[in-house]
Amino acid sequence: MRKVVRQLIPKGQEVWGWALYDFANSAYSTALVGVIFQFYFTRFVVGPEGVDLLGRQISGPSLWGYSVSFSMALVAVTAPFLGAVADYYASKKRFLFYACYGGVVCTAMLFLVKPGDVWLAVTFYVLSNLGLEWSIGFYNGFLPELTSPKNVGRVSGFGWALGYVGGVACLVLCLAIIERPNWFGLFTTDYLPVRTTFLFVAVWWGLFSIPIFCWLKERTRRDETYERISYLKVGFRRLELTFRKVNQLKELVKFLIAFLIYNDGIQTVIVMATVFGATELGMSQGELIRCFIAIHIAAFVGALGFGVMADRWTIKSSIHSGLFVWTTAVFYVLFIHEIWEFWVLAIAVGFVLGGVQASSRALFARFTPSASSAEFFGFFATSGKFASILGPALFAFITDLTGMVRAGVASVVVFFIVGWVLFYNVDEEKGIIEARSIG
Repeated sequence: MRKVVRQLIPKGQEVWGWALYDFANSAYSTALVGVIFQFYFTRFVVGPEGVDLLGRQISGPSLWGYSVSFSMALVAVTAPFLGAVADYYASKKRFLFYACYGGVVCTAMLFLVKPGDVWLAVTFYVLSNLGLEWSIGFYNGFLPELTSPKNVGRVSGFGWALGYVGGVACLVLCLAIIERPNWFGLFTTDYLPVRTTFLFVAVWWGLFSIPIFCWLKERTRRDETYERISYLKVGFRRLELTFRKVNQLKELVKFLIAFLIYNDGIQTVIVMATVFGATELGMSQGELIRCFIAIHIAAFVGALGFGVMADRWTIKSSIHSGLFVWTTAVFYVLFIHEIWEFWVLAIAVGFVLGGVQASSRALFARFTPSASSAEFFGFFATSGKFASILGPALFAFITDLTGMVRAGVASVVVFFIVGWVLFYNVDEEKGIIEARSIG
């Protein structure tokens, strides 16, 4: 048993400090955006009548999809630029701090959102999500520095697994706040219990982020040609250099294209699952929260298991198995009519959810030159966020066109199939050799 634990859980204060940031920020992505705010926004902030947008009446689920796409578009455009600047000034940790606590403040401001405050909700959602996604780009940039190529899958999987523990723990407490507001001395008027969970998530994110800033070292150093110039000039100069490096890494480019496409499906399902459960199956917020708790328990086990599998066999094989489950599950959405079916499918998807994402991050780390980790992970973030632009936008368009959330969710199966086919042609060993040749 001890041997199994040692295999699953890496040692070291820095690794734990790094992984705890997943524990911290998962409160936002799991509890707030994944379930509670998404439900509150579509059901009560927008409401069944929808909202006028550019002369058209848009439903709550569709507006949510467009808001997610807009937010991810901003991340996609800015993440490589910020990553390049952070590498040049050898200051990933400082940039991580600003992005993290900027996101925390904007998350707390969601407490002000009441029914009818549609554009206030969209504004603070977009800003808080920018802070989250920027911070994750800098955070991921530390991964190649913390471990060896031999153990990168295990460390990446451990971070994802700890993130699911944090997400579930925060979600359980949020459920208590919503269903037992009297325990916390809360009134039930003006949706106060639900809005209080937004404040709780902000505090959770900010509090559990402290270890990464106390324990993690900034290993990169400014090179001898360093000169203090404007961030704008640095960003464009470093981006030009990054594009030159990327052109030399053919397997990395192939992987990024495949990742962009299959991650499109993953991100869309994550941000739209609650809408599907609520509108197509009539699930209550409490039922959805309990289901998401079960999903993330399964994801915790899957992230650890896939991390070990990636190091024992190949990272590519672990991603292949995960994509098979994703493709099958999303196709089956067309045939779900009972809540118990949603539960079964959700838990199956939960098991591979963390596995595919952790393994993808680990593979990218092995394909990345160590001296350029932040800017390359900026491109990794860009690939993921461009995916997150297309998927929710397609969901919103198909839902708007057909009036069926089911059709919107099922439409993303094409991204899994195409991404899986493209990923098949990625050569893992060749990609590692190409990264080492650049250094």
